[in-house]
Amino acid sequence: MTQPRDSGTQARSVLEEITPRLAELTTELVFDEIWERPELSKRDRSLIVVAALTALYRTDQLRAHVGRALDNGVTREEISEIITHMAFYTGWPCAVNAANVAKQVFDDRD
Repeated sequence: MTQPRDSGTQARSVLEEITPRLAELTTELVFDEIWERPELSKRDRSLIVVAALTALYRTDQLRAHVGRALDNGVTREEISEIITHMAFYTGWPCAVNAANVAKQVFDDRD
C-alpha cells in the first residue's frame, strides 16, 4: 500500500506548475525566512498557524500545517485543544471543519 501524498507537497507541486514565481516566493520568503526566524520556535509557529488557519476555514492549508505541526512536536492532544479553543473565538463551523481535517491527517499517519 502506498502512503498518501503529503498535501503540502501537492500544494507545492501545483504552485510550481501553475505559478512558478509564487512557488519560489513561498519557499524563499515564507519557509526559508519567516519560519526560520529565531524569535519563535517552529513549534510555536505551528501552534499559531494551525489556530489562524482554523479561524480562516482554510481546509487545504490546514491539512498541510497540521502535519507540519506534528512534525514540529505539537501533539495530537494540543491540536485538539487548539481546535476546541478556537471554536469559541471563530465559531463552531470553523472548529468542526478543523476537527475533520485533523482526523484525516491523524488517520493518514496511523
